[in-house]
Amino acid sequence: MNSLLSNVFQYQFIQNAIVASVLASIVCGIIGVIIVEKRLVMMSGGIAHTSYGGIGLGYLLGFEPILGAFLISTLAALGIGYIKRRGGTHSDVIIGLFWSLGMAMGILFIGLMPGYPPEVSSYLFGSILSVTMKDIYIMAILTFCIALVVIVLFDYWKAYMFDEEFASIIGIKTAFLEYLLFVLIAMSVVVLIRVVGIILILALFTAPPAIATLLTPSLKSRMVYSVLLGNLFCLVGLWISYILNIASGASIVIVSAMSYVIVYIINALSIKLKRKKTIAINK
Repeated sequence: MNSLLSNVFQYQFIQNAIVASVLASIVCGIIGVIIVEKRLVMMSGGIAHTSYGGIGLGYLLGFEPILGAFLISTLAALGIGYIKRRGGTHSDVIIGLFWSLGMAMGILFIGLMPGYPPEVSSYLFGSILSVTMKDIYIMAILTFCIALVVIVLFDYWKAYMFDEEFASIIGIKTAFLEYLLFVLIAMSVVVLIRVVGIILILALFTAPPAIATLLTPSLKSRMVYSVLLGNLFCLVGLWISYILNIASGASIVIVSAMSYVIVYIINALSIKLKRKKTIAINK
């Protein structure tokens, strides 16, 4: 067993995959908790899917697709935030339109390329084993920026999350925080694309934070637990994908979703048992 592990970890692509897992888990643990608490899961999905347009644009114009994904997803995030705050239409309509538009733009841009179209399945479904050092550097920079912004403004985020109206009354610029949050989500999408892909990003955004929410009411503890759980899911999923020779992104998502279901059932049974004991004592 030890010799197998040492043989596996000697490969550079495995080392890159582990580093990418850690970075993705930090992002999920920090931003995912805010997304779940503010009920912005579908908003995050919309922003994630618009990034496909940026990937197609990057291939068409000959620059790094990840940078194109960051550019388009950031613009989409700000656009969704602006229309949402203006109250021009329902947020689910905006999300649906941007979601579809981003995917359509990606298909269009890739279709306009001369010659054979590039392989984009890794961006759609993730391919953590193909993460390069360039990807690692981009992910590390974005992860550092996301963590720094959340840590520095932690008290403001706390007020904004639990009582936005009160936060506005005491002078916190909630509109700025909302736009900033959407930009952070766009940055997080770029970090996660290479790990689980655009299609599966929502699972990592939601599963670890949702489990952490069942375990503790503290915001800071939720973020810490979510980071640890994200690391666990990514590493277990990565190991399963290596052993069974299956898609890494799908493996990570399946592990995450199954873990949530198990924890949810255990938590529900625990609450039910406590209620029965309370009723028995009162009688």
